[in-house]
Amino acid sequence: MRPFANSFSPFSHTFSVNSLSLSLEKNLSELKKLLPSEDIFHYVFQTEDGVSCALLYADGIVNKQLLGDLVARPLSRLNLKRELDELPEKPQKDGGRVEVKLQIIRRATLFPELKEKREFQDAVKEVLDGNIALLIDGISVILIVGAKFLPVRTVMEPPTDVAVKGPREGFIEDIKVNMALVRKRLKTPDLRFETVKIGKRTDSSVAICYLDGISNASVKDEVKEKLKEIEVDCILDSSYIAALIAPHKHSIFKQVGTTEKPDVFAGKIAEGRVGILVDGSPIALTVPFVLTEDFQSSEDYFVSPFMATIFRAIRFIALVIAILLPAFYVSAQLFKMQLAPIGLMLTILSGVKELPLSPSLELMVVLLLLEILKEASIRMPKYVGMSLSVVGALVLGETAVNAGFLSTPTIIVVAFSGICLYTVPNFVETGSILRWIFLIVAGSIGPFGVVLALAFVLYYLLATDAFHAPLLAPFCPFTPRDMRDAIAKYNMQSLSKRPSVFGSQNKTRMRFDGKKIKKEN
Repeated sequence: MRPFANSFSPFSHTFSVNSLSLSLEKNLSELKKLLPSEDIFHYVFQTEDGVSCALLYADGIVNKQLLGDLVARPLSRLNLKRELDELPEKPQKDGGRVEVKLQIIRRATLFPELKEKREFQDAVKEVLDGNIALLIDGISVILIVGAKFLPVRTVMEPPTDVAVKGPREGFIEDIKVNMALVRKRLKTPDLRFETVKIGKRTDSSVAICYLDGISNASVKDEVKEKLKEIEVDCILDSSYIAALIAPHKHSIFKQVGTTEKPDVFAGKIAEGRVGILVDGSPIALTVPFVLTEDFQSSEDYFVSPFMATIFRAIRFIALVIAILLPAFYVSAQLFKMQLAPIGLMLTILSGVKELPLSPSLELMVVLLLLEILKEASIRMPKYVGMSLSVVGALVLGETAVNAGFLSTPTIIVVAFSGICLYTVPNFVETGSILRWIFLIVAGSIGPFGVVLALAFVLYYLLATDAFHAPLLAPFCPFTPRDMRDAIAKYNMQSLSKRPSVFGSQNKTRMRFDGKKIKKEN
């Protein structure tokens, strides 16, 4: 799907320069011209004293029962002329009469969410957003009734972030529900939502979420400026926003944090980050982002600090193995046999003799086969994909070994590398690219090239920051206090201060005595 298009015109029909008139027929006719689709319905009825009214809405995304009970039925029983005659002071000017009529209609509808629009363009946007346009003869104002009823799925556990302990709620594709899930956890008047519309065709709602007095004001302002600069036809997912606001457009490393869990999102906001919610996406964004977040799990905060530290260390070691093991295997065979123990090397040599492919090419073929199997299992239907992965891994791998096309050690190395990589799910994309880079360098230059490539990656990470936060924080620059929740996890009493890397205005988040928490700038 193409996110960008050649034209940035928000509507295929050019808006008329004519303003709203007092005639309902003219206003309704103009709106029907601007909304010619067959799923745009209108319903015309009259009040008790014969004043014509019309409702314009998009079928399938409005609550018709609510519309009939609280809008159409009360207005059909309304006598505007009698209500005006019973007023103690009769408005003399036409403008005053219109305002009085609007007040009477507001009272009659009993609907809590009513907005006034005086431009056709604004009314069209509201109708396309799922609201209802109420037109009344003799009034040059369109009332917008907020009775949208968009089809959404229920709140459930996110499939990509399953936890044994802790909350199991996950974001869904409706931004209002997601905002409510955040508000449910942060019951403070300091929680702020600022909503903007992005996308000329989709007109998607994007909400900036932060805690006033805690979040870094400069980060919030930078995010707002970047969102204002976006000129695009379609915003269909939060990944579009993440790519468009990233400071380094061609980096293979993430610069924006992602999560599907409201508790994780609320925790990051409470640390001083700025969050972004996008309508239509179950994935929320947070900035600034540091690489240590990928090694952390929400479950780490619901187990003992000792176990959380062990789990994070295992993830870090597994990621290093996943990226460097194939390169180490190729380097040992082609250049430096001393890299591996003599017994292990003899076993490997006995398994790879008389193979038609070189070690590096053989490993590339197996890695490519692994990527193909992964893509096929993801794209295929659930149960077919499971069978496909099992058949591909067992039957195809065993047949290739028996035929002498591939060696057993190579398959073991690639399989172990793949398993280790998936211990850090949020780093899979970047880890796969790095694994290929190190493998190509190892097959071309050897161990010296692997060391150079590793040094280049480390230098790039040391020199890169995003939204005023270094990617390698708190290791570089080294911040001893922030190290308490990096790879090692200290107890809750040791985390009384917010991480300094995010530049929070209020650094204290926990107290142990009865004294009031003061802001520390």
